[in-house]
Amino acid sequence: MTEAIEVTTFRLNGRSCAEFIAANADIDAWLRRQPGFLSRRIAERDDGTIVDLLIWASAEAGRNAASGIMTEMGHSPVHAMIDQRTVDWTVAPVRHSIV
Repeated sequence: MTEAIEVTTFRLNGRSCAEFIAANADIDAWLRRQPGFLSRRIAERDDGTIVDLLIWASAEAGRNAASGIMTEMGHSPVHAMIDQRTVDWTVAPVRHSIV
């Protein structure tokens, strides 16, 4: 099984990155319970774009979790903080890695 990287980029609706991260406590807890979840990083580009990077044990695990997050975690305050028109989401299998 090949690890996979999930990359989601988006803009926030008038909120700061710090506020967004604080609002993610419930999402982080949910992610930790998902099969195949390995890690998460949230970054902010100079232009304010948020980069949400997750590492999964497989692309299938990432896609399965993505399909559940909007239904199981639809009540999370993070969704209202995101400008949904700006969301770009992908999951891709890792082809090369060094540590």
